[in-house]
Amino acid sequence: MKKIIQFALILLLISIVTNCGVTKDANSISKIVKPEFSYDDEVYVPVLKSERKNFFKDSEPETKWVDSIYNQMTFEEKIGQLFMVAAYSNKDSVHVNSIDKLILENKIGGLIFFQGGPGRQANLTNRFQSKSKVPLFIGIDAEWGLSMRLDSTYKYPWNTTLGAIKDLKLIEEVGRNMAQETKRIGAHFNFAPVLDINTNPKNPIIGNRSFGEDKVNVTEHAIALMKGTQSQGVFCTGKHFPGHGDTALDSHYALPLVSFSKERIDKVELYPYKRMFDEGLVSVMVAHLNVPSLEPRENYPTSVSYKVVTDLLQNDLGFEGLIFTDALNMKAASKFMKPGDIDLEAFLAGNDILLFAENVPFAVQKITEAFQNGQVTEDRIAKSVKKILHYKFKVGLNKFKPIDIKNLANDLNTTYKDALQYQLYEHATTVLKNKNNILPIKNLDQKIAYVKLGDDTNSAFVSTLKKYTEVTEVSDTNLDSLEVKLKEYNIVIVGYHKSDRAWKKHDFSETELAWIQDIAKKNNVILDAFAKPYSLSTIPNFEDFEGVVMSYQNSDFSQIVGAQLLFGAIESQGKLPVSINEEFKDGFGLNTEKLNRLGFTAPENVGVSPRVLSKIDELAKKAISGKMTPGIQVLVARRGKVIFQRSYGYQTYEPVVKVQNSDLYDVASLTKIVSTLPNVMQLFEQGKVNLDTKLGDMLPQIKGSNKQDISFKELLSHYSQLQPWIPFYKATLDTEKCPSNKYYSLNSKPGFTIQVSENLYLRNDYQDSIMKQIVDSKLLDKKEYKYSDFTFILLKEYLEKTSGKTINVLSSENFYRSLGMNNTLYNPLQKFDASVIAPTEEDTYFRHTLVQGYVHDMAAAMQGGVAGHAGIFSNAMDIAKIMQMYLQKGNYGGIQYFKPATFDTFNTCNFCSEGNRRGLGFDKPQLGKEGPTCNCVSKSSFGHTGFTGTMAWADPETELVYVFLSNRTYPDSNAANKLSKENIREDIQKVIQEALLDK
Repeated sequence: MKKIIQFALILLLISIVTNCGVTKDANSISKIVKPEFSYDDEVYVPVLKSERKNFFKDSEPETKWVDSIYNQMTFEEKIGQLFMVAAYSNKDSVHVNSIDKLILENKIGGLIFFQGGPGRQANLTNRFQSKSKVPLFIGIDAEWGLSMRLDSTYKYPWNTTLGAIKDLKLIEEVGRNMAQETKRIGAHFNFAPVLDINTNPKNPIIGNRSFGEDKVNVTEHAIALMKGTQSQGVFCTGKHFPGHGDTALDSHYALPLVSFSKERIDKVELYPYKRMFDEGLVSVMVAHLNVPSLEPRENYPTSVSYKVVTDLLQNDLGFEGLIFTDALNMKAASKFMKPGDIDLEAFLAGNDILLFAENVPFAVQKITEAFQNGQVTEDRIAKSVKKILHYKFKVGLNKFKPIDIKNLANDLNTTYKDALQYQLYEHATTVLKNKNNILPIKNLDQKIAYVKLGDDTNSAFVSTLKKYTEVTEVSDTNLDSLEVKLKEYNIVIVGYHKSDRAWKKHDFSETELAWIQDIAKKNNVILDAFAKPYSLSTIPNFEDFEGVVMSYQNSDFSQIVGAQLLFGAIESQGKLPVSINEEFKDGFGLNTEKLNRLGFTAPENVGVSPRVLSKIDELAKKAISGKMTPGIQVLVARRGKVIFQRSYGYQTYEPVVKVQNSDLYDVASLTKIVSTLPNVMQLFEQGKVNLDTKLGDMLPQIKGSNKQDISFKELLSHYSQLQPWIPFYKATLDTEKCPSNKYYSLNSKPGFTIQVSENLYLRNDYQDSIMKQIVDSKLLDKKEYKYSDFTFILLKEYLEKTSGKTINVLSSENFYRSLGMNNTLYNPLQKFDASVIAPTEEDTYFRHTLVQGYVHDMAAAMQGGVAGHAGIFSNAMDIAKIMQMYLQKGNYGGIQYFKPATFDTFNTCNFCSEGNRRGLGFDKPQLGKEGPTCNCVSKSSFGHTGFTGTMAWADPETELVYVFLSNRTYPDSNAANKLSKENIREDIQKVIQEALLDK
């Protein structure tokens, strides 16, 4: 019996050991994962000191200058060089005068600026420098750019966000840009990069300031940032030595404990420093930490430890650059010793610069006393002071020049920084889950809802989502009610938006956690988190989520990029820099497919000058102030990216309703290439017609007429001798030139259901009359290019006869739904309120009413607003989509609408030799001086213009799409067309061409 019990115990033990090795299921309960380290992972062997890189090489003039300055210094001046004092540009004269006094009386060596503004700081820097015998070092904590401290300056992504980027050239570019800004305000040090490896997810002070939890990833990003920074002559400071990443306390308030062994610290925490030293790091900041394995004295801060600062940092690691203490006013230091004593202790430990000393006069006194009693030697003072002077020479302080205040704000906030931000977020945004390839969202013909969680802004995200397709914002204060509302949607996008301020908490509330899990269980949910990665760790599991995206921050750039990723305008490239749970670990990130849908970026990213492009503003304002049109929409896209989208003016000349990018315009003849032509192209590709097909074979009513032998090619080239148009409406007016009761009713009734305007209905049988007038019309005497609306009126008849569907249904089903053109339609008042539709005329000759939401073209109005030549309402964004589809030769969003060869056929000028510039349906650049373009686009370009003051043009050679919409016909379409006479559309097109940087 005893042996049986022993055997059973052995089996139980084996079972326990075996089960401990089982891998956790991917859908297991989520929890924060603290990284585990093996001492057998990558070990870095430093190079010889002589082989270390050096951004700032020594020189003979430098040595002479240092020796000369040092030898002229008094003892007090030498000691003063050791202090870098806190300065603020947002404080009063008392503070400013106190800094003046420290410079004049205590001969301090430098200033670290904190809160304020760039202009004020630059002025103060010039003031303080003018009072200092030896020019001052100026430093600033600008880990994510000057905005960390200064208003009106640029904010770069946090290091955690940058840590998700695999292209280190981008990180180097960030360093370069931050350095240029630092240099521009007269600063010499950026106290960055943070080298802490954030191995403690609950770290209260490092967190998003770290590049991540993997030592190699942290180091490579830090090196890249340093290279970019120091290449511009600005010094980097690696911090917080020997490693603040795995701490549970904030050293601003208490002394954090780091309980790791010396071996662990050497393999992990010191890894970045070893590599950075070999790459040429100029300076190091020593943290206030309690590390018993490095400093055995109990609760003794590393910043004042000789064993850490001298033995470890300088002797063991061989660092010869400048050594800063962390700020000595932090409680981790100030609680340990009082001001003065802590400064002396820090200097004795081996630090060169004492940062944020609280009482400089007392600290000078303490160091002086230590010198007098032999505790501090002349050699020790010379070591630090001469090192400081060497670096002052390297940064150019031997020939100090005051900061030029002129254009400071513009220099600090160049448009290129926007371009860089787009690139950074495009490379950082990380897809964590993509069940059944829900991402990117391919099918736009489905119902999509958006639900907001979090307490910060979401406008950039929502507005960009809506540029792709119809996305409905759904909200409710009650979860059950919200669930009822969401039942009708195929996909629910949940945006989690938390403040983009660095120190704000990003955790889900208990209510939000309950809501997100419940919504995910009952719907197809895509969660996009605009928050710190660790915020997702509180979600118990992700089994019920179809898609999960980490966007890291809640900036406008991250929101715009996040929306693009959801709809496939960009692919996902980011990799998690930290672990969220067992499923989503450091380095994890899924790749998604890139669809060729329009995206959004800054002009520089596609080789366009924003400075030149801004001249569009002047032309638009000229048009509006000159009463050429009340309002305008302009859009420019290049290489598949929208780079300029602005609206100008008001819907009318009364400054009441401002034009918005989403407003709708009557696009007039753009209807021809937006609605009729693409449908015709599909029939052509299906073999229903060919270039030689006769009009009489296409439409029975044309048989036997003078038009029966017009070929398809001639028809679409406006080379068929058709009359330009017939004013059909005139025959329906009475003697008072008002709509005749014979043809119209003021309300809809049997036989009168064709709505022409708000209270005007045409008799149904008049459609036959319109066609009869076209069929019976005479041909022009001469065969030459003559633009005619009849072409597309007839093509509409052909399309509807062939398909059995009306053209509005055809265009919606074949193109608009799948292209995401949800703002493009006939008769927009059936879907939209009149307030978002620009009026086209105060009609005094036909309908005698304000024409708003009803088509302006009289013939199209008499066809119920649905015609082949006019009738479409849209906005610039939607028009750009179909123009981009043409530019991509029939492909958009992963859908091939027609073959490239079909597009090429229709974009061919068949009668150029006869003086006819037209393609098949498309307008083309002029053959001489006069025509629709600026005469500065390629011959392969194509597009169309419209009577209401519209234009859409695309150029395959420059990959440009240009859309111009206006209501120049308001209030009187019969007035002189000043918009055309002044060449506003063409001049804007010329500006776009001039803005190309790679012509």
